[in-house]
Amino acid sequence: MLYYLFDFIEKNYNLPGAGLFQFISFRSGAAIIISLMISILLGKRIISSLKKRQVGESVRDLGLHGQKEKEGTPTMGGLIIVLSIMVPCLLFARLDNVYVQVMIFATLWMALIGFIDDYIKVYKKDKKGLQGKFKILGQVVLGLVVALTMLYHPEVVVQMSEDEAGRGNFVVVDRPEGQVDGENYVYVKSSLTNVPFVKGNNLKYSDLLTFLGNGEKWTWILFIPLVVFIVTAVSNAANLTDGLDGLATGVSAIIAITLAALAYVSGNTIIADYLNIFYIPFSGELVIYSACFLGACIGFLWYNAYPARVFMGDTGSLAIGGIIASMAVLIRKELLIPILCGVFVIENLSVVMQVAYFKYTKRKYGEGRRIWLMSPLHHHYQLKGMHEAKIVTRLWIIGVLLAVLTVITLKIR
Repeated sequence: MLYYLFDFIEKNYNLPGAGLFQFISFRSGAAIIISLMISILLGKRIISSLKKRQVGESVRDLGLHGQKEKEGTPTMGGLIIVLSIMVPCLLFARLDNVYVQVMIFATLWMALIGFIDDYIKVYKKDKKGLQGKFKILGQVVLGLVVALTMLYHPEVVVQMSEDEAGRGNFVVVDRPEGQVDGENYVYVKSSLTNVPFVKGNNLKYSDLLTFLGNGEKWTWILFIPLVVFIVTAVSNAANLTDGLDGLATGVSAIIAITLAALAYVSGNTIIADYLNIFYIPFSGELVIYSACFLGACIGFLWYNAYPARVFMGDTGSLAIGGIIASMAVLIRKELLIPILCGVFVIENLSVVMQVAYFKYTKRKYGEGRRIWLMSPLHHHYQLKGMHEAKIVTRLWIIGVLLAVLTVITLKIR
């Protein structure tokens, strides 16, 4: 909203400094500051309110060190994260931007599903929470919204040279009003995405469907299930990772700053040309959204770091997963998720491997056996005697290494 206000002021009153709101860098910085202030200043009041309403975490006894002390810690702290994202986003982002609109929907939709799950656990005293089929349904709905927007919204395009568009048989579309990025460039509607470690650094999903004739016509057959799978997998993986104080929050902050960098280079025509990746018009506004996300995670960490004064609950973890998955797809970096979200992937795989091996050995030997002492993996190291804070710190370090690797894949071909 402030963008439109100061744009009006600059055009009509020529107020010095009003033009700063035209710059993504300024709005992103301001968004981080406001997000942090909301998290830290209002977070204390929200935690107190949750305590008064006895919105406490019921912890199942797993024999882990320090577990009893966590009994009764307020949950639903994801409300702090959501509030800290939405307020600065509404203030500093361009709300007419399709990418911002999708991210707002993704955040509120997944937070709502998580809130219902937490509400059932806390107030209905049902430890199972929302039935799994309804969670999956909600994730599928978000995946459909993101996929259909990418495929059919007129502003979701890629810019490339006329020669390149001609060689690749891309569908050229009209430029939205007011957009002039050079006479030798055109906007194309395409299923292009970035592929790490590959020459050319891109893939057209439609090229995988040429056996059906017109690949572009049938792209949805591949793309929609893929996006639904990504949203579901990342959202559930973030939920599984949220098991130690500050773990999911810190890892998400690392991912947030990486997504901000990727969105910036994809939305800047000069940098995109230098890195030889395709330029995505209008996607620069996602830098501001990433800044809001980053500030919210860091601010929440103020209260969620060991020993945690509040847990994010499914309200926060499902929303975080939905945000990360949706943004990766929107900036066409979804194939980088296994690297960028490596900590989430490891945690998720540890559960899958544990369950699969247990079932296999139970059928074969009559008794179930385990790979880990407990899954997800962070609990395995807890039972081995490693302190919770040390596990979290080391997983943060791994997250940083994976984030750096994600960024340099843009130049490794």
